[in-house]
Amino acid sequence: MNRLRRTALAVCALLALGACKVDVTVHVQVAQDGSGMVTLTAIADAAVVAQAPGLTEDLRFDDVVAAGWTVEGPTTTDDGGLKVVLTHTFATVAEATALLQSINGISGPLQGITITRTDTASQITTFLTGSLRVDGQLQAFADSDILTAIGGSPYAQAILDAGVLPSDAVTFTLSADLPGSPVQAGSPTEWVSPIDGTTLDVAASDAIAQGSTGIWGTVSTIALVALVGWCLVAIGFIMFVAKARRRRALAAAAGGFRVRPLTRR
Repeated sequence: MNRLRRTALAVCALLALGACKVDVTVHVQVAQDGSGMVTLTAIADAAVVAQAPGLTEDLRFDDVVAAGWTVEGPTTTDDGGLKVVLTHTFATVAEATALLQSINGISGPLQGITITRTDTASQITTFLTGSLRVDGQLQAFADSDILTAIGGSPYAQAILDAGVLPSDAVTFTLSADLPGSPVQAGSPTEWVSPIDGTTLDVAASDAIAQGSTGIWGTVSTIALVALVGWCLVAIGFIMFVAKARRRRALAAAAGGFRVRPLTRR
């Protein structure tokens, strides 16, 4: 992700020039078995593209692809901006947590965001916990090594002089799609990070019953009960017929055996 953060440094500098806007969304989708996908979507508006006409050519994702990410874009949006979508699958929630940490960097907004799950005989519960906080405002989205090399963020004073609030220039949203139903009704599934250094707590938990398959699970259960009942009735009927045949056979044998009276000569 280092090259992506270097590009972010240039974009942050452009934000100081006026009404430029970049929206970043990280979406985590978790399946019942703990696998899933992390999707990162970044959209720069038309003002950013106008200020940097060569931005499309400057974006390079070699290291991102080498890390296992799939890249879609950059593509042009309806209003003339640019959109890039990065996706990465995972097999376990531990891998999902590692992916989130890899895109966050040292001072990014995903502060201690972790995904865990408990698996019991009755249900599976998936938890998303942590917080969102941006340390260092817009420079948090740039590569820390470059900032150290150049002695800080060259665009910070320009942003202050332009009167542009960091929250007006960049939005960062985290959303999650966990398996099952919320443990607490009405709990959020989307969080927008503050850019001013304050902290927003993130907490979500969804649970799903083991073996639950919705209406078809209920139908299959009813069918199974009916099948077992039919088998019991069939076995009972077979036993009844067998006993009846045995009785008839005994009765026939008893009727065919007769004692002949003795006659005198």
